[in-house]
Amino acid sequence: MPRKKRPEGTRAPNGTSSIYLGADGKWHGRVTMGVKDDGKPDRRHVKRATEKEVIDAVRALERERDSGNVRKAGQRWKVEAWLKHWVENIAAPSVRYKAASAYRTAVYHHLIPGLGAHWMDRVEPDHFEKLYGKILATGRKAGTAHQVHRTARTAFGEAHRRGIITRNVVALAKPPRVEEDEVEPFEVEEIERLMTAALSRRNGVRFVLALALGTRQGESIGLKWKRLNESTKTLTIARGLQRRTWRHGCSDPHACGAKYHKVKPCKETCKRHSRKPCPPPCPPDCTSHARWCPGRHGGGLVEVDVKSRAGRRGLALPDELFDLLIAHKEAQCKEREIAGTEWHEDGWMFAQPNGKPLDPRVDHREWKALLVETKTREARLHDARHTAATVLLLLGVPDRAVMGFMGWSNTAMLTRYQHLTASVRREVAGRLGKHLWRPPAVIENTSAPMPRPKWTDTQRQAVNVLAQVMPDRWNPVE
Repeated sequence: MPRKKRPEGTRAPNGTSSIYLGADGKWHGRVTMGVKDDGKPDRRHVKRATEKEVIDAVRALERERDSGNVRKAGQRWKVEAWLKHWVENIAAPSVRYKAASAYRTAVYHHLIPGLGAHWMDRVEPDHFEKLYGKILATGRKAGTAHQVHRTARTAFGEAHRRGIITRNVVALAKPPRVEEDEVEPFEVEEIERLMTAALSRRNGVRFVLALALGTRQGESIGLKWKRLNESTKTLTIARGLQRRTWRHGCSDPHACGAKYHKVKPCKETCKRHSRKPCPPPCPPDCTSHARWCPGRHGGGLVEVDVKSRAGRRGLALPDELFDLLIAHKEAQCKEREIAGTEWHEDGWMFAQPNGKPLDPRVDHREWKALLVETKTREARLHDARHTAATVLLLLGVPDRAVMGFMGWSNTAMLTRYQHLTASVRREVAGRLGKHLWRPPAVIENTSAPMPRPKWTDTQRQAVNVLAQVMPDRWNPVE
């Protein structure tokens, strides 16, 4: 039905939408969405081929305005452009280095290649769910897809808060389920074997610290002698050591790393990437391989603040551990004399033979060799922190004291890091068995015949079940 023509000499009320046929043969619509930052009306324009199409577009803008979810005026963003702007200019300056690195991996390796060509206001939840499926199809774990989901949800959430989009579609997408592996802390026998073998190695006290005090890897290798108070036998955890990725300092990062670009996928018989999926070939505009750049910067071993404010803490050392640190200090003094002028005096508690700090990768290889030497099951170095937290649980240390000792800011970490060991489970099972299946008390009376034992219904039923399973150890009762 054609629209009614407005009588001559009359005008539409202020703010009313208008639709008209332009001189270019296209239908145009204009909708007032609000007021711009400079105070002028925010008048949006749409152009379509037919009148019906422009009416639908105008009505869509009016619904958007009436609901209060108005997209900010200005140029529309594509997913690729927004993600690059968000990760480099918004996220990276406001988060820690490792968090920014995780964001960049999710953005440049997964989100942009998979969804970068979409408009921000046109992408849908199922686009992300299909992307998660593709990630899993390449052999990567569900945790990788979950990291991509969290990154996208944060980036699109920021776009929603800034009015670039009217809703955060990533919050509606369903990521794959992640099955977290239960950490098994070391048993007392395993701890003793690891400590004994560690003390026979150079800088082995570093692993004793992790098992006894639960220090993180970066905290341990980042310790300096000035943070050890020998009079009070306390150790201050304030800084950590971290390896960072180098960044290009040249004008053309792509050409700088051209020699190291991966142009072909790995062969099916590839043995170089046996522990993880083979990486894909470099993109056409690859700017990686900064470690070979002559002007590289920002990488290598960097001393950083601890993970959180709660992580900055003082630890009282057991006398035995304090004595081990003093013995280690004396051994390091002898190394300093041998190194002579080659020694770098930076005060590191655990250092290379020339005084330079330990590399986290070398430290990790040393831990793996220690596990092999002691014939201990495969475990992460961070499992030593879980072990220390569990020991505090077994000792009955109050939760508030455990949080301060481990450097946690909330009680949620208690359930994440404290576990029941196999020996504790066995002890609980033994106590439970003695309580539920203990034999009835027998009354000793030499003058009267011994009465028959009186079993409760629960005991009688349990014993009869045991008699069926283990007839050589249990007899049925009536």
